[in-house]
Amino acid sequence: MNGKKKGAAPAPDANDIRPGQSIELLKELHILTRDGKMNQDSRRKLKQVYHLFQFIEPLLQELQQRQDAIRLVDHGAGKSYLGFILYDLFFKALGGASHIYGIETRDELVRKSQELAARLAFPGMSFVNLSVAESIESDRLPAHIDIVTALHACDTATDDAIRFALKKNAAYIVLVPCCQAEVASVLNRNKGATLARTALTEIWRHPLHTREFGSQVTNVLRCLQLEAHGYQVSVTELVGWEHSMKNELIIARQKNLPTKRPRERLAEVLQTLGLEQMQDRFFTA
Repeated sequence: MNGKKKGAAPAPDANDIRPGQSIELLKELHILTRDGKMNQDSRRKLKQVYHLFQFIEPLLQELQQRQDAIRLVDHGAGKSYLGFILYDLFFKALGGASHIYGIETRDELVRKSQELAARLAFPGMSFVNLSVAESIESDRLPAHIDIVTALHACDTATDDAIRFALKKNAAYIVLVPCCQAEVASVLNRNKGATLARTALTEIWRHPLHTREFGSQVTNVLRCLQLEAHGYQVSVTELVGWEHSMKNELIIARQKNLPTKRPRERLAEVLQTLGLEQMQDRFFTA
């Protein structure tokens, strides 16, 4: 006899799951099946979870070294997949005043996240039914936030998340932008005037190129905006998330760097591309 009950689900491989992780959470995220099994597909999902976490964990560790409590806001939280993983792998061991806030507009998802946090005994998690824009002025969130995340917050919601982070004096900002249409629409609207002014307009003259170029320019402007507020910015791919076409990861660290040059470059790019009307969005006070 090997001690195993006949028909019992095999336990997940100890090498796949980190010590102390919530098995119930992994089931809720469909990384484990309801009977606790793990197949090749679930191992792939778990690998993706750890891959994303490895980008954020060093930021949390830096904060932990210099302060007692960490406050994180996750914008466009959806089912709060990211928030629950961060809490389980890092915040759960902190206790105290450390807290994760999930911001989401769909009341059903907010309610389900609240219920799951209660069931898992994750007291340092809150879920707020607000848009990203509404959260900037809301008194339901602390005046200061240490780290802001926004993964696949659509179109201008990413820009609202940046505005939120700047107002809250966030030390770190982690963004995976999605569905950037606003800049592309302005490029398209002003195409006739810019065609006569500069040959660069050929880069976005065709509709497909307008969409693709507009998406890239949006993220370039966001990076310059963050640098114009003293942040050190790095841009990379979320390698391992092959199922997503929106695979650009922007990480900003507040270093109080010189801001004059990025502000000048930001203004020059807007002017060169005929996007002067968007100065209010990217020149955040």
